[in-house]
Amino acid sequence: MENGFSSGPRRPLQLRTLEQTMTIPARDMHRRITTLGLCLLVPVWLAAQTDTEKNPSTTKSQPQTVTADSNTGSARVHDDTYIIGADDVLAINVWKEPEVSRTVPVRSDGKISVPLAGEVQASGETPLQLENVLAAKLQSFISEPEVTVIVTEIKSQKFNILGMVTKPGSYPLTNSSTVLDAIALAGGFRDFAKQKSLYILRQNPDGGQSRLPFNYKDVIKGKNSGQNIKLQPRDTIVVP
Repeated sequence: MENGFSSGPRRPLQLRTLEQTMTIPARDMHRRITTLGLCLLVPVWLAAQTDTEKNPSTTKSQPQTVTADSNTGSARVHDDTYIIGADDVLAINVWKEPEVSRTVPVRSDGKISVPLAGEVQASGETPLQLENVLAAKLQSFISEPEVTVIVTEIKSQKFNILGMVTKPGSYPLTNSSTVLDAIALAGGFRDFAKQKSLYILRQNPDGGQSRLPFNYKDVIKGKNSGQNIKLQPRDTIVVP
């Protein structure tokens, strides 16, 4: 012994864990809390795994067939009732084939030109029918082609307004165009227009023609509102 200190071998410094420093009751409580936490986390993890299996993020989305809403100009899922006509503008999309996908107008002969598919009759077809025709033509070049047809501009359906209006002529027909809408589009009446004696000429399915009266003065006063009919393709409004 020198200077009052033992010269014997020194014990190495020992580090003890938090659990080793606890008293027995505290140690039991710590273990119980840990076990309870694990019991709560396991069901949450299992539920997350099950949801992932049911809804995998890699599921391939199917293309939607849509047409343009002629009132707003935006695309919507179509009901397969719209008939494509000359001057309509179509967006042709072939999934994962950007070189084939394109926007094309329907020519006056009713056809469109699509790479690989060639000349295709579009007029008289619905968007869904045209999708099937294009897919069949592309099968020789593309494995299982997925085609979407969107009518981006409706220009084939029109009505006419003639006579004493500011801008007589032919106008695109929207889904909800009425006689009053047509008068507004044409810039309103000119001087001396006979506003009580308008009429609409409509083509009948049998090839004949109907004449439907329209009294502007009454309609704007809330009378005979049924005369403000929804226009159909090729209707002609005459303002004497």
